[in-house]
Amino acid sequence: MDVQIKIPSMGESVVEATIGTILKPSGSVVKMDEEILELETDKVNQVLYAPAAGTMTLTVQSGDVVKVGQVIGSVNPSGAAAPAKGKPEEPAPVALEKPKPAPAPSAETPKKATPSSLPAARIPIEESLASSFKEEKPVIASPAVEGQTRKKMTKLRRTIAQRLVEVKNQTAMLTTFNEVDMSAIMQVREKEQENFQKLHGIKLGFMSFFVKACVAALQKYPDINARIEGDEIVYPGSYDIGVAVGTEKGLMVPVIRNADRLSYAEIEKQLKQFAEKARGGTISIDDLQGGTFTITNGGVYGSLLSTPILNPPQSGILGMHNIVKRPVVVNDAVVIRPMMYLALSYDHRIVDGKESIGFLVHLKNSLEEPTRLLLDL
Repeated sequence: MDVQIKIPSMGESVVEATIGTILKPSGSVVKMDEEILELETDKVNQVLYAPAAGTMTLTVQSGDVVKVGQVIGSVNPSGAAAPAKGKPEEPAPVALEKPKPAPAPSAETPKKATPSSLPAARIPIEESLASSFKEEKPVIASPAVEGQTRKKMTKLRRTIAQRLVEVKNQTAMLTTFNEVDMSAIMQVREKEQENFQKLHGIKLGFMSFFVKACVAALQKYPDINARIEGDEIVYPGSYDIGVAVGTEKGLMVPVIRNADRLSYAEIEKQLKQFAEKARGGTISIDDLQGGTFTITNGGVYGSLLSTPILNPPQSGILGMHNIVKRPVVVNDAVVIRPMMYLALSYDHRIVDGKESIGFLVHLKNSLEEPTRLLLDL
């Protein structure tokens, strides 16, 4: 009996998706749990896997919009090969008159065969093949612009673009900056790294310090953890920190929930899992929903300073940057220290400048003296 291929649930708010890249065309023999196609939503791209081993038949094509629960094909466990959808049957041989030789191309005529210059019996096949592969090829621009190509934006990329514009138009976004001396954290990591890995099976990174320090600062400045709904300010009862992860398909922000209750090791483990899932295309919609504040680290790409854009409906986002050794004044002496610029973008409708500056100063103090986090200072 054939096993149906259905569109799975992808989160409470997602009811439909777009068929993206088809990894295994209809008629292919697949293994159980083998990747067969990509689903694109306005929040995340997700891979669909074969529900059984056998010969797969698909009833959809790239670009089709489908609903959650919709049957889009089946797998025949008997393994009998089936022709791919849309592939024409090979026509029976027919007698053809010997075509008249085509006139020699002029200097202005490109030396390329066109359907009109092909034998009549071959035209349907060539046109059908061209149609079959139309979805897989990029649309090439006018020959007048040499080397230019076009590619349709994915649904995820279109949504990211739309939301970024909405943030600029619908919030009073402002950014304030500070800098932090990373010496203390680097010393802690160097001193405790080996024991930390032996005990927890994972490296101690910088991000867990920043998550903990942000939670402490948000507890002191709760408006930055809040959001606007209509004419009300909503203060959540938790500290759910989104951490931006860059992938080839776009930016994703999985959420570390109840970060105030987690240890450094638990935070590092969640971060590693999210990074692997995001880059492997297995992250779920639920992983991305419900954040109250976001941290983004442009420093991993070498950014020295930037202005992060809010992740709506959140009211604050922290931008981390590259650690660079610079001369600074400490106790009236010029010394070389590993410094990082910090940027806090916030919604000025509910967060005042005094609060945003206080947040960064609190964050800076916690990172430069990590023991403050243990004493709730």
